[in-house]
Amino acid sequence: MIRALAIAATLLAAPQLALACAETLDHRFKRLAGDETVHLCEAFRDKVVLVVNTASKCAYTPQYEGLEALYRQYRERGLVVAGFPSNDFGRQEPGTEKQIQEFCRLTYSVEFPMFEKTRAGEGNADPFYRHLGELAGEFPRWNFHKYLLDREGNLVASFPSAVSPDAPELVEAIESRL
Repeated sequence: MIRALAIAATLLAAPQLALACAETLDHRFKRLAGDETVHLCEAFRDKVVLVVNTASKCAYTPQYEGLEALYRQYRERGLVVAGFPSNDFGRQEPGTEKQIQEFCRLTYSVEFPMFEKTRAGEGNADPFYRHLGELAGEFPRWNFHKYLLDREGNLVASFPSAVSPDAPELVEAIESRL
């Protein structure tokens, strides 16, 4: 009888466990230039997440500074900026992951989480970016496209590359979710 109750309790909890991870975040990536694999659901649980495809040799590369400023200003309130280097647009991220990591840290003092090189362009997007692009109805057309996810992992906004990290519409969207 006790065993039957334990099994029933486990079965009742199973749907809640399955719902705990939003499909948008149910992906695994290695940390940039590292061996550790991160499950985004676990790393970003209950966080507002700004997902950005980055590049080191782009006219928008100075946005690293603004992204880091956002991260530092709002991380205590639950914001995570997640960078995903991509060489999809203009081949502007040709370096190794170690080179990218050093560039980001030395040039822009980036502390927000950065992950392995990822394909973000519509024609060959990684499953993570394919899902975000389909939900948003738009894929990145260039480096530094931004997707905003709420604390439940729902896509709530998409911002093209030209929208800077300090743009009022981006800051307002973040603040309204924190």
